[in-house]
Amino acid sequence: MSFNFLKKKHVVDTETQDNGARLVTFVEPKHVISEQFRTLRTNIEFAGAALDKLQVVMFTSAELSDGKTTVSSNVAVTWAQAGKSVLYVDADLRRPTAQSTFGLINTRGLTTILAADAQPKDVVQETFVDNLEVLTSGPVPPNPAELLSSNRMTSLMGWMRNNYDVVVFDVPPVMAVTDAQVLMPVVDGAVLVTIFGKTLKTNLQRTVETLRMSDTKILGIVQRVRGGKTDVGYGYGYGYGYGQGYGSKDE
Repeated sequence: MSFNFLKKKHVVDTETQDNGARLVTFVEPKHVISEQFRTLRTNIEFAGAALDKLQVVMFTSAELSDGKTTVSSNVAVTWAQAGKSVLYVDADLRRPTAQSTFGLINTRGLTTILAADAQPKDVVQETFVDNLEVLTSGPVPPNPAELLSSNRMTSLMGWMRNNYDVVVFDVPPVMAVTDAQVLMPVVDGAVLVTIFGKTLKTNLQRTVETLRMSDTKILGIVQRVRGGKTDVGYGYGYGYGYGQGYGSKDE
């Protein structure tokens, strides 16, 4: 298998960064993409069936603008719609979006709990989705990785497990910064989000290797398929099968 090590030029998609993710599962629950998200949720549960527990799930990607926020927020909604008590955590402390997605304030959030010792119950916010609460990022800090790897983060994780059925973490891309890596030991599994024709195979390979080195269970790989400016579908695969999913192109 050959790999193309040349950097690919593309325009970074800032739509989600600017306006938040589109919650199709809430706005159009009967849409075909909403059904795909429900199928994704079910497949994640099947993939985690062999684990001792599947309560804290991390959604990440190899590169920026691969759609992890759209996928993680919509899957969180489907869990809530299924009757689970869900906490969505915006742990992307560099490019936070949960406040825009769910129409919340972000003056306090994860960073104020970790840096200022605020109480989680006073910071978590309710949303317009039944059973779904959100912990926004809070003010952007100068040291995200240090905060996420702190003892306070470990204590906070225990509080989350005691108070929710499912905790969904939206974390930065693995290849961009080390934030996702420091959270790997405290989550139960990870879902990787990619975009057909955009995500480089080499970056996906390195991301998978990073997860495996930390013994993080890979619950699956979500492949977004875009048509113009609109998502037209989502594919899902187990393990490390990107070679077939991306055809013969080394990109």
